[in-house]
Amino acid sequence: MSEIKVPVVECRQLQKKFVQRGMDDVTVLEGIDFEVQAGEQIAIVGSSGSGKSTLLHLMGGLDTPSSGEVWVGGQNMARLSPAARGTLRNQEMGFVYQFHHLLPEFSALENVAMPLLIRGLSLKEAQKQAKPLLDEVGLSHRLQHKPGELSGGERQRAAIARALVSKPRCILADEPTGNLDEHTAEQVMALFLDLNREYHTSFVVVTHNLKLAARMEKTMRLSDGGLYQQSGTDL
Repeated sequence: MSEIKVPVVECRQLQKKFVQRGMDDVTVLEGIDFEVQAGEQIAIVGSSGSGKSTLLHLMGGLDTPSSGEVWVGGQNMARLSPAARGTLRNQEMGFVYQFHHLLPEFSALENVAMPLLIRGLSLKEAQKQAKPLLDEVGLSHRLQHKPGELSGGERQRAAIARALVSKPRCILADEPTGNLDEHTAEQVMALFLDLNREYHTSFVVVTHNLKLAARMEKTMRLSDGGLYQQSGTDL
């Protein structure tokens, strides 16, 4: 018998409404079914305000749906306590944003080690595991530099290392190149693809950059509350 593959992340009839006082509710996502398999590279594109970031936050358990379910690693996020949901997120997911969200008072090494410290590892062990990731993203010479001493591309590479340090099965990236010039954005995208091949980590990338989207294995478009797969010729 063939092994049944459990999706890394699965959305089932996912809906998200925003209630506005004195106005009609706004439905951003309507009945979305979506799976992310191990090692997949998926780009999600769509116009501003279409709900791309909202979908990513729901997938990562950072927000709760109005209806429907999000399953991560075969577990229904809605059935977990907040603490258990946070533990699952720490184990299964990594996050990269347009703005790096590195802690300014800590070095690159300390920032990348942070998810492991949250998990309960000692400082020595957390930094021991963080260092190879910084080497991997080309920052071995910047370990003790704080974010303010790094370039935009270096800060984003440190953020990617931080997302990978806990060996997540999936990384959710929200406009990860949106704050970078074209050359640096290309370097960051190439790094994503290299790390995807090396670690077999799934990547779901929300982006306005159609060149970036075209380099992913699969492109989905979010429009009118629905999520639809596109061919490269549709971009």
